[in-house]
Amino acid sequence: MSADVAVLGAGMHPWGKWGRGFVTYGRAAARAALADAGLEWTDVDSVVGAGTVRAGYPGHVAGAAFAQALGWQGARVTTVYAACASGAQAIAAARAQILAGLAEVVLVVGADAAPKGFFAPAGGERPDDPDWLRFRVLGATNPAYFALYARRRMAVYGDTLEDFARVKVKNAAAGALNPRARYRRAVTAGEVAASAVVADPLRLLDICATSDGGAALVLSSMDFARSRGAGRPVRVRAVSTVTPVYPRTTLDLPDIATDSAPAGTRPPAPFRASIARAAYEEAGIGPEDLSLAEVYDLSTALELEWYEDIGLCGPGEGAKLVREGVTALGGRVPVNPSGGLASFGEAVPAQAIAQVCELTWQLRGTAGGRQVPGARAGITANQGLFGHGSAVVALR
Repeated sequence: MSADVAVLGAGMHPWGKWGRGFVTYGRAAARAALADAGLEWTDVDSVVGAGTVRAGYPGHVAGAAFAQALGWQGARVTTVYAACASGAQAIAAARAQILAGLAEVVLVVGADAAPKGFFAPAGGERPDDPDWLRFRVLGATNPAYFALYARRRMAVYGDTLEDFARVKVKNAAAGALNPRARYRRAVTAGEVAASAVVADPLRLLDICATSDGGAALVLSSMDFARSRGAGRPVRVRAVSTVTPVYPRTTLDLPDIATDSAPAGTRPPAPFRASIARAAYEEAGIGPEDLSLAEVYDLSTALELEWYEDIGLCGPGEGAKLVREGVTALGGRVPVNPSGGLASFGEAVPAQAIAQVCELTWQLRGTAGGRQVPGARAGITANQGLFGHGSAVVALR
């Protein structure tokens, strides 16, 4: 049996700070995806919602919240939560339902109304929550550990502040071409260097903001797609949601404890690299087959790590790719042609879905001024707190 499912529709609510509830953004994204698919809401057999713990009670039952907002019509509902990997987990759940024959058409929706400033755990005493402990024991906001990764790259590989700035310049140039992005202005390396220090060595323009936004996909069986005249739809070929393997040789917040198996053998690949490796293995392709990638640029320095983790280059060689323009629009393998989180900000349950929306438009050849010529294969990659892997391979 083919593992492919068709992407019939992709839709987004533009990112920004709009002052409304997450259901509003999700409903708008869902309607846009249905219109893109040429389907009615009543054609949907199942809704999978990516949840957020910040949106109040409905955020924990996002599938039902979106179904109700669109109008109850009897579809089954599912809600998943996996921090920043929630969207990919939602895609995985939808794909599984289709391949199992439980549904022909599934709507996947994620949306968020994020707070201003740094993300922080909800209140209360939760000593079993590693994220709560990170704030209580270390006082480490997200930019603090972004900066630790940046310092590690500088110490181990010789990356420079100029290398980090090149990533922002590249992504801002792509985001300026994306009507759905929050930040649509090109920036210079000088502007990055002149922006305020947030967590040394990272400046304000090195890190992503928090945002409101929504994204949605309409997925279907290949048979259904063909019955609707979609002869060559974009296909989701693989979804990776792997977890880490002990021992972990690089500390990865919010985990602040030692490994549970310190005497174990070294794992074959670091956690982030294992995410992409599993996706390639399932899809039957390798990094050499990629036309583009969408990766999780929480910071400029972290994007350079993803180049290595998705196999575009070896360890420590990420900066070389950005210096040579390999990952820019017009380069050999553009990374974050959407503009990435640098241009959108974090709307946590939506962002992994938004990455697949971008792959869809690129693979269709409808991405406008940011189009990657002849795009045929793409991968998304991000990581959710608490050991959630996230990668999706899409093909045309």
